[in-house]
Amino acid sequence: MQPDDCIFCNPKREILAENGQALAFFDSYPVARGHALIVPKRHALTIFELSEDECAARFRLAFPLKEVLQARFAPDGYNVGANCGAAAGQSVWHAHIHVIPRYAGDVPNPRGGIRGVIPHKANY
Repeated sequence: MQPDDCIFCNPKREILAENGQALAFFDSYPVARGHALIVPKRHALTIFELSEDECAARFRLAFPLKEVLQARFAPDGYNVGANCGAAAGQSVWHAHIHVIPRYAGDVPNPRGGIRGVIPHKANY
């Protein structure tokens, strides 16, 4: 069942890429130019509630999405990840993957990538 008030079940923004089970669109609160989300079409709270096919469909969509973002923004790299649960920072309760374009020099030292979610652990 798709909740009527879920902003990811009923996106009102440009669809950047789509397949049978997933779609991609820009994040409303981007942390970088081109920050996008990949969501399953079926409502599920976190990625751990998705079927294997739904998970695969979302990651397959990352490839055409990357081509769109590369053509529009020409980033130098990407971070790809998911927040699952309040303790991990999830704020919209519909499973989603963040695809965040990265640009040379956007942070002083990008080493560690997504390990930076816990800043004092990123420097290893």
